Amino acid sequence: MQDRPSRFIAACATGRIGDDLIERAVTLTVARTQGRPLNWCSDGWRGYPAILTRAYRQPVRSGQRGRPPLVIPPHVCLTQTIKHRDEHGKLLSIEIHAALGEAITQPGTVHIERVNGMLRDRLNALTRKTHAFAKRDVTFDALIHLQLFEHNWIRPHRALRLARSSTPQRYQRRTPAMALGLTDHPWSFTMFLVTSLHTTSQ
Repeated sequence: MQDRPSRFIAACATGRIGDDLIERAVTLTVARTQGRPLNWCSDGWRGYPAILTRAYRQPVRSGQRGRPPLVIPPHVCLTQTIKHRDEHGKLLSIEIHAALGEAITQPGTVHIERVNGMLRDRLNALTRKTHAFAKRDVTFDALIHLQLFEHNWIRPHRALRLARSSTPQRYQRRTPAMALGLTDHPWSFTMFLVTSLHTTSQ
């Protein structure tokens, strides 16, 4: 799941495509964003509306007796881009459908498709006819998450750079984590290996 303005990958799940896989990714995204209402855009998979409804619905208490109804917040939106193809796979038309809430502007999935292409380009285990197999699920997940860490924290994104006027460098190069304000500089793998993380029991 990607935050489009910053290009930050908030969560991912690997496995065979299906409702269980999507629900894992959505649940992890909602937890990491602390349940804040988000504008979602996706392809035409039918399970997205029901999964998002289960993830965001909250009890609305009216003061009456009985179990309160579960209602999804009005600011949660899902806009789906549905591609219609013929029997040969040729693209015929593209349908923009607001499955939840109001349709958002520019709902295309081009940014996440670019990330998928980046992963295929940089990880030999994802290329076709490869000899670099990830023979275990844990190995495959480690490869994916390590590459996504590089995408979020290490590698500056050209679309996120900021123009400068008073320095010799014309632009400030920024990573997705810098665009979100999580750090003020690009990380390195050395920092990734030596930085200690403070965790709590919560």
